[in-house]
Amino acid sequence: MDLVAVRTFVAVAEAGQFQLAAAQLAITQQAVSKRIAALEKDLGVALFARTARGARLTIDGQAFLPHARALLDAEERAAASVRPGRRPLRVDVIGRRLATAAMLRDFHRAHPAVDLDVVILFDSDAGAAAAAIRSGAIDASFRCVVMPGQEIPAGIEATPVHDEPLQLCTGPGHEFASARAVTPAQLAGHRIWMPGNLPGTEWSAYYDALAAEFGLTIDTLGPDFGVEGLLDTIAGSSTIATFLSEHTPLVWPAVHDLRRIPLRDPTPVYPHSLLWHADNPHPALAALRGYLASRPAGNLDTEVWTPPWALRRHPRADPARS
Repeated sequence: MDLVAVRTFVAVAEAGQFQLAAAQLAITQQAVSKRIAALEKDLGVALFARTARGARLTIDGQAFLPHARALLDAEERAAASVRPGRRPLRVDVIGRRLATAAMLRDFHRAHPAVDLDVVILFDSDAGAAAAAIRSGAIDASFRCVVMPGQEIPAGIEATPVHDEPLQLCTGPGHEFASARAVTPAQLAGHRIWMPGNLPGTEWSAYYDALAAEFGLTIDTLGPDFGVEGLLDTIAGSSTIATFLSEHTPLVWPAVHDLRRIPLRDPTPVYPHSLLWHADNPHPALAALRGYLASRPAGNLDTEVWTPPWALRRHPRADPARS
C-alpha cells in the first residue's frame, strides 16, 4: 500500500476538503485527487463522498481512517528507530484546531530549532494518554485531568498550563444572537448541541459537570459531521447553539453570520494540563515545560468555573466553585 496516498487520505479526512489538504501538503489539488483515486482503486471502495462543501468520509472511509493513522504511526516509529541523532519531541495535542495546538505552534516559533512531531491520539481520556506516555509512543500530551473515576498513574507528572474560556456560538436568528454577554444560568432550557461529546471522554465529563451545575441541556445526539457540519446547522437555527473555545481559530462563510458571545458570571474555562513521564530525559521536553510555565495566565474580568475535579493553573481565582 502506498503510504504517501495513505498520508494524503488522512490529510483530506482531517481537513474536510481536497483543496485545504493540498495546501497543507504543499501539492496541487489534482495531485491529491490522483492519490485518493489510486488508493480507492487499490482498496476497491470509495473513501470519500464529494459534496459542494468538500469531502465527507463514506462508511468505508470511516472504517479505514483509524487503520490509516496506525499505518502512519508505524511508519514514523520505524523511521525514528534508525534516525541518527536526536529524535523529535512527540506531543499529543488532541486536535489541530484546539488551543493546545496553537500553544505548541507558539512554542515552535520561539524554539524553531526544536524538532517536533505533532500527534493526535484520538483516545478519550488522560488515562489513555498516560498509557501512551508510559509506552514511549509519545513524550507529552495536553489533557484535562483528572475526570471522575480516574487517577494519574505513578510516574506520570501533570501540571496545569492553560485555562481556556468558552463562548456561546449561535446563528443570527437565535435569541442570544445580539447579546453582548450571556451567563451560563441564562442558557437553562436552551438546546446546546455538541454531537462530538462521546461518552467516556474527558471533554464529555467536563460538559456533563457544566450542565449539572447550571441546569443546561447539552444534546449529543445525531451524527458528528465535524465542526463545519455543526456550524452549518447552527447558522440556520433559531433554537440551537453550541460552545466554542475563545481561542479556537475557525473560518466560516460570511453568509452564515455566526455570533461568538462571551460567557460571564462565571466564565466556564476548560483547564488544560501537560502530562509527561517523570523519567523522560528528552531535552526538548524541558524546554516545552519551561515555555508553558512562562506564558502569562491572562486575566478574565469575571469569576470562572471549572469542575471540582479538574486541575487548574490558578485555582485561587474562584474558590467557591472550583
